[in-house]
Amino acid sequence: MTETTTYQNPTAHGYYGQFGGAYIPEMLHKNVEELQHQYLNIIQEPAFQKEWRDLLKDYVGRPTPLFYAQRLSALHNTNIWLKREDLCHTGAHKVNNTVGQILLAQRLGKKRIIAETGAGQHGVATATVCALKGIECIVYMGEKDIERQAPNVARMKMLGAKVVPATSGSKTLKDATNEAIRDWINNPNDTHYIIGSVVGPHPYPDMVAKLQSIISEEMHWQLKEKIGNELPTHVLACVGGGSNAAGAFYHFLEEPSVQLVAVEAAGHGVNSGLSAATTQLGKPGILHGSKSLLMQTADGQVVEPHSISAGLDYPGIGPLHAHLFDSGRGVFLSATDEEALASAFEVSRLEGIIPALETSHAFAALKQMKLTKEHQVVVCLSGRGDKDLATYISNM
Repeated sequence: MTETTTYQNPTAHGYYGQFGGAYIPEMLHKNVEELQHQYLNIIQEPAFQKEWRDLLKDYVGRPTPLFYAQRLSALHNTNIWLKREDLCHTGAHKVNNTVGQILLAQRLGKKRIIAETGAGQHGVATATVCALKGIECIVYMGEKDIERQAPNVARMKMLGAKVVPATSGSKTLKDATNEAIRDWINNPNDTHYIIGSVVGPHPYPDMVAKLQSIISEEMHWQLKEKIGNELPTHVLACVGGGSNAAGAFYHFLEEPSVQLVAVEAAGHGVNSGLSAATTQLGKPGILHGSKSLLMQTADGQVVEPHSISAGLDYPGIGPLHAHLFDSGRGVFLSATDEEALASAFEVSRLEGIIPALETSHAFAALKQMKLTKEHQVVVCLSGRGDKDLATYISNM
């Protein structure tokens, strides 16, 4: 196994350093190998790029604004820019990836789409593109997440998707992913599995990172336009599996002057037993088809994660992020449920933007950073808070 030459591109076998690969049952070999052989050729072909970018512009509403948060900047005595992924169609960054993967599925001749979802944002984004293209859509979602993310469940159903509850384990994202993988094993020929994060067997982590990299591609020229320099000093993003962070970091991965800050969910506290801070608590292991850092017991059983945010309570982390942590290229912080809630209210009142609970973890970490007036900090505002209003109302 060779080391990766760059952070942006894994090895031919899908490894970022020691993390990645494709650890899959034999029944999935055909599907995954088909993707491995074709994904780069398909997503790099000019016709694909044109159709994808046209949809991002006219359907998703890109480029998303890079907004200077004046009052938040004053509070932290620095310069804070918000990359407004919350303004994407469907309310989060997830749609950048689903638009790309639906075009890929069409080119592979697939007639049925499955997806897993935690907070429901990826489920909505998948149901949205399936409606756009007239393709059958089945979304697996933990029973617990169905309860706490009711608005997104309603949106998926309205868009014509079938929402299937995962009733095993913690009844959250990990369990929904297990169900989706089971479905894919049973329907290998006509089904494409749209994974929503930079997790899963190779080529998914790389494919999702490349489709989300539009976020940092835009940041580059937007910063150049606004401050005369395309490089910020810090890029900050929340991490569950890590797709918004991968997209926000991507074009800065090879720029050592840019500090990449990933914020995990500490839940009730990193050592409380109710947490999802994978890099702090995890050890190398295999989950959902790839080797990464993983919260597990001494005998390798997956530990149930906890976060107030349905999009961050995942016991693993994408292999790219595990490598960024392991190599020291990324700085990994964490924020508790309480800190994230406080930040959601703070940002709402300072900037008139209600962020998703996931994103609020990134805002909470600003307090842990030593920032000055010289710094230019970009926060990836990955999603809007509409889906979390029930949680916000009960904590007012």
